[in-house]
Amino acid sequence: MYVPSYIALYSQGLLDERIQQAVEMLKECRVCPRECLAGRSVGELGVCRTGRRAELSSYHAHFGEEEPLVGRNGSGTIFITHCNLLCSFCQNYDISHEGRGHEASPDVLAGLMIELKIRGCHNINFVTPSHVIPQILEALPIAIEAGLNVPLVYNSGGYDRVETLRLLDGVFDIYMPDFKFWDNAIAERFMGVKDYADRTREAVKEMHRQVGDLVMNEEGIAQRGLLVRHLVMPEGLAGTYDIARFLAEEVSSDTYINVMGQYRPCGDAGQWPELSRPLYVEELNQAKELARKAGLHRLDDRRRTFVLKF
Repeated sequence: MYVPSYIALYSQGLLDERIQQAVEMLKECRVCPRECLAGRSVGELGVCRTGRRAELSSYHAHFGEEEPLVGRNGSGTIFITHCNLLCSFCQNYDISHEGRGHEASPDVLAGLMIELKIRGCHNINFVTPSHVIPQILEALPIAIEAGLNVPLVYNSGGYDRVETLRLLDGVFDIYMPDFKFWDNAIAERFMGVKDYADRTREAVKEMHRQVGDLVMNEEGIAQRGLLVRHLVMPEGLAGTYDIARFLAEEVSSDTYINVMGQYRPCGDAGQWPELSRPLYVEELNQAKELARKAGLHRLDDRRRTFVLKF
């Protein structure tokens, strides 16, 4: 049976030091690349609109994630409220922009992890965790003492601060960042951050340094490693080939990637003419071919069914 890396970190007494360092960042917040310096430790809200405690939107066994995460029993997904990116086209707009959710103490967060583990979920999957890393770390010892022993998944938008990620070395076994845009200028237009591509490249390299390529057990369940998500955008705006080439040449040609075709206009996407339509099937097929041409061969090919509400 695979033993998650955080068990050793806890047993060695090293987790408490990581927690202290992370919580210290909240005083003048430098948790994410925005480094907004908000006094979150005393309840001031940062750009992420989150204060001292994390807010949670929902949790459940998720069967719509990548096959290596889902298996038979699902991925134990915990949706964090708010986000440090605030993409104009976000498909979880009510959570990220409108803040649907409730404040949760470390005990509550730990309890959710244990509940999902008891349900048989193969992992605990934190969605948009970049702005609440200190709060997740605070909850982890409580969960470990209650019997948590499944891998943790860091499911982020890719806009992560390397210095903060280093505190997670030995905590998360699986990193699953988005790589949304190759070009900083395009990213700024649609997400409002000037350095998205630069920071994501740095973050992905650090994630891979920590966990390596994705490794699965004999049942095909992910145990450890990097899994990259890439949402294909209309008109080739995402820069799929450049992203795939970067992954193949500067990270690893064995990088597991999900080239995703479920883009549809959500949130404020309608203000941009080029984002005002769904993705064409031909665009998705071309993006997958570009990823292979760039040198990647581990493409997630699970077929998903989506129901659009009109």
